[in-house]
Parts: sequence; structure tokens; C-alpha cells
Amino acid sequence: MKQSFLLLSLALLFPGLAGAQQKVPVKKPAAAPTAVGLTPAGSGPKRPRNLSDEQLLDLVQRQTFRYFWDFGHPVSGMARERSNVSFDYGDEVVTTGGTGFGLMAIIVAAERGWITREQAAERTLKIVNFLWKADMYHGVFPHWLNGATGKTIRFSPKDDGGDLVETSFLFEGLICARQYYTRDTPAESALRNKILWMWEGVEWNWHQQGGQNVLYWHWSPNNGWSMNHQIHGWNECLVTYVLAASSPKYAIDKAVYDQGWATGNYFKNGKEFYKTKLPLGFDYGGPLFFSHYSFLGIDPRGLKDQYADYMQQNQAHTLINRAYCIDNPKHYKGYGADTWGLTASDSYKGYAAHSPTEDLGVISPTAALSAMPYAPEFSMQALRHFYNDLGDNIWGEYGFVDAFSEEHNWQAKSYLAIDQGPIVGMIENHRTGLLWKLFMSSPDVQRGLTKLGFESPQLKK
Repeated sequence: MKQSFLLLSLALLFPGLAGAQQKVPVKKPAAAPTAVGLTPAGSGPKRPRNLSDEQLLDLVQRQTFRYFWDFGHPVSGMARERSNVSFDYGDEVVTTGGTGFGLMAIIVAAERGWITREQAAERTLKIVNFLWKADMYHGVFPHWLNGATGKTIRFSPKDDGGDLVETSFLFEGLICARQYYTRDTPAESALRNKILWMWEGVEWNWHQQGGQNVLYWHWSPNNGWSMNHQIHGWNECLVTYVLAASSPKYAIDKAVYDQGWATGNYFKNGKEFYKTKLPLGFDYGGPLFFSHYSFLGIDPRGLKDQYADYMQQNQAHTLINRAYCIDNPKHYKGYGADTWGLTASDSYKGYAAHSPTEDLGVISPTAALSAMPYAPEFSMQALRHFYNDLGDNIWGEYGFVDAFSEEHNWQAKSYLAIDQGPIVGMIENHRTGLLWKLFMSSPDVQRGLTKLGFESPQLKK
């Protein structure tokens, strides 16, 4: 995902495809209930000042949540891909993975009282009912859907079918929802049942392409396996293998994890960068979203297998990313202890996978903010600077804009679902562990993690 490595490679081949800075406004959805405590954008006072840490975290989560609530698609309730027109497709593009993150943000909003539980369940059921009728392929959803019709919008010329990674992010949110909405009401009962039926119907092992010990990212009825994109670690896709192992009916074996995921040139690392040892992944860690997407649901605290301690992995990745920004070898304006965080996002050049090895001078607020569970003091330092000092330029209707560059005097005009969602969810996991508790409480997830050889305090013996 993160427009995935697939999009990143496409962006390199076809720079115009990114289209990230088209400034054509999308149509606003029909009015939704306004989140409690917020005034509509453009009215009311300027940013509140002199907030405590807890007040500031509340405000950032709540304002960011509005992306999914006020700006959700009016027909489907799904999360729009971005706040500006995407890739010349128009206003109807909704994202399956981003919707999974949005479902988790809605749970946070209900738990914190920004909306009622009944409103949250109603919106979630609306999304579930839409997905129930939308295009799917062997139970796997495409990357993009038309939010009004449920028909596939192709992501690239041959990517017009099932996207297993996007589907895993969607079900990360749906499983959290099924564990949260446990009351005996018509709405909560209906959404639990339909989520279960869809979850049972995902043919994860179909994506082994004939029984190979690896998962493939895409399959299309028009193009078959021609995308030919194997899912190897280390990247954002750990949850894909965990859910594939957790499936009640179409599960993969542990050999698929060991021989498919835990292989390749960028799985094991073990080298030191800025005096911090990095167990897995690319040199310097790669984009920070690797430590966010799978871990909105998977609790890394005490999570270990034969390859790594995943809290140590994510902390090391975060600290190396920050240390690089402080070192600032390219001497970009603004980088430092309170301005750090490189991950894939929009940039002044289009969409890019920002990291220490692809550094364009662009800071993405989601990078530092979604790292709150791993480096809370440093994430809070960045948050205060973004809000107090840079907020006149980068704080808006749905929280912080997608990215900015002081070096290039540029700020994105856009918000992206896959960047806004982790801000809400990972800050909440830092504060209460809410989403971690929900996802890890699923008996299916417990079984899948155990099958793959994981240890965790959350796993029942």
C-alpha cells in the first residue's frame, strides 16, 4: 500500500501519474453529523493555544478524524482516497485500505465521545452494506472502488482486480469493528454478521498462485497474475500474512510465511545506523509507514518471533529516521529534532516514498505523529512544533496537511486517507491501546499469530 511499492514504481516510470497537486476541489458530501466539539472549517476561533499534551492530542485526533466522518463518501460512507481529485478519475474514488483505517478512527471517535456509539455503528454498517455488494475477486477487494456504484476503478493498467494488501488493511479495521460492536442491537448484530461472512470468504490461499509458498499482491479476471508481484518483507505487509494465517476457511501454512514473507534482499538487516541496530528491512529503515500500517491492529509490545522483537524493530526504525533528519546530510532548511519524519506522501514533485535514502526535503506529519507509541517524547516534540510554530501553514480542516517542505517553501493542499488514519489510530494506541486490544482479542487473529510462531503477552496460552 502507501500507494504501495507498486505506485511508487509507477510514479518513477510515469511522473505525471501521481497528479498529487491538482487543485480541483472534490464535491463535498451531503451533510454528516458534525463531530462533537468542532466547528466547521472556516468558522470559529483560530487554533487554540497553550494546550496541555492531553488537550493537544485530543484536538489532533479529533480534527483528523473529520477526514473520515465529514468527508466520507455520501453514498458508501467509504474513505475517499484523497481530498483533491485523484489521478484524473474524478470525485468518486474511495480506497479500501484507507477505509480500514477510517473504521478504526470511527471506533476511537465513539469511545472518546466525539460521536455517539449509535452514529458510529450506523456509519460502519453503511460501509459494510456497501462492501457486501461491491466488486470483489475470490473475496478480495480492489485497491479502489467507485464510492457510488461499488465498481472497480483500476489502479494501474493491469491492476483491475483483487488487491490482497489493501484488503488486509480493510479487514484490520473490520476485525476491530467486529470486536468493538458487541451489543445486541439491530445495527451492531447486522454489521458483526456481515463482517464475519465477508471475512470467511476471503480466499487468501488463492493468492498463493497455485500453491506456491508465497503470497501474490494482485489477481485480476482480465489480467490473471500478470502483475506478478510477490509480497516479501520487510515492509508494510506483515498484517497480510497474519490475516492469511488467521483465515477460518482459506488459511495459509507457516511455510508460506517463512519462505514467502521472511525472505528477499530487504528482510534481515542487523546493521547499525546512527548507533541504533536495525533488525529488519532496508538500510536506514525505509519509509516510516512500515511501522504503522500493520501495527494499527497488531500490538508490537512484547511481540516476537524467530526473526525479530517487533517493538524493538519499530523503535529502531523510528529513532534512525529521526536521527537522520537531525544529521540532515543534505542540509535542508527546517530539519532538526522537532522537524522530522520521512515517509511516503505527496511532495512538490508528486507522490514519493520519502526516506533517508530518498530524501527530497519533504516532511510528512503522519510519520512522526503515527510513531507516538515508539518515541512518545520525540513525537510530542514534533507535534508541538508542527502545531504551534508551523500551524498557520500546515494545519487545516482535517488536521495536518499531507506534507510540507521548508526548503522549497511548499505545503501540500491535500489530505490522504492512508496518512490521516494512522495519526488517529496510532496516537490512540499510545494513549490507551484501544485498537491493539480489539484486534488482538479476535480468536482468529490469536490462532493465526500462534500458527506463525509469534509470542505475545496478548496471546492466550
